[in-house]
Amino acid sequence: MKKVIFKGSGVAIVTPFDSQNKVNYDKLGELIEYQLANSTDALVVCGTTGEASTLSDREHIDVIYYAVKKAAGRVPVIAGTGSNETEHALVLSKEAEHAGADALLIVTPYYNKTTQGGLVRHYTYIADRVGLPIIVYNVPSRTGLNILPETYLELSKHPNIAAVKEASGNISAVAKTRALCGDELHIYSGNDDQIVPILSLGGLGVISVLANIMPQRAHDICSLYFKGDTKASAGLQVSLMELIDALFCEVNPVPVKTALNLMGFDVGGLRMPLFEMQEKNKDTLKKAMLRAGIPVN
Repeated sequence: MKKVIFKGSGVAIVTPFDSQNKVNYDKLGELIEYQLANSTDALVVCGTTGEASTLSDREHIDVIYYAVKKAAGRVPVIAGTGSNETEHALVLSKEAEHAGADALLIVTPYYNKTTQGGLVRHYTYIADRVGLPIIVYNVPSRTGLNILPETYLELSKHPNIAAVKEASGNISAVAKTRALCGDELHIYSGNDDQIVPILSLGGLGVISVLANIMPQRAHDICSLYFKGDTKASAGLQVSLMELIDALFCEVNPVPVKTALNLMGFDVGGLRMPLFEMQEKNKDTLKKAMLRAGIPVN
């Protein structure tokens, strides 16, 4: 059985920017403390929600170093280090290891893509050269590339490939992956609307966008399930569906950064090509937040 990186809700934390569109480290520290005060089980930095694709390598590495230092061992820090170029992903992964990250989140190669055999080579090449456990990130809606359960089985044979963030939306494929890999590949939901279904298949938690604005609730969905209160866990999941849908009514992280700003966190804007939220969608988001009990400015 592979070592568990974390169990529960890991927040896919946003990267806040200042008025000059530079990384706002003071605000990032504030967000981290908010998360830790509200039961988040892990911090995931420099992922999709953290706008990693628009960070320079220097910013990317500095954010990882900052998060590790700020967390100070209170929860695991998982660093997004994926790239569509294998050597680039390896460089970022080595930097994250040097920074003291607890694990790596590595998305499948995007744009140029690859075959299933190419995926095995890509991840094995990196895993052979780092000492940290790797969470494979499968999000075909963004990358145009899907990992098959049989490919997960091959990847699970490597001692450093420990888990998957599964965001394909295909529950049947998740079930097959679980059947093939067992405890040699832990599964985290990559979709907030599928936390409980994936927990029911033996998943260990979620890497969550929702947790940015409702960290305690995201944690509670998981903790209630693990305590055996599946009815309460599922009920909480269902009660938050309107808000979850609103958080994805435009491309992530546009709505969640908007939501944080509405809550008074002042996380700044987005880096192009992302743009501010449409007013009609912003109104939908506000209404969903209010109905979920979140005050808005």
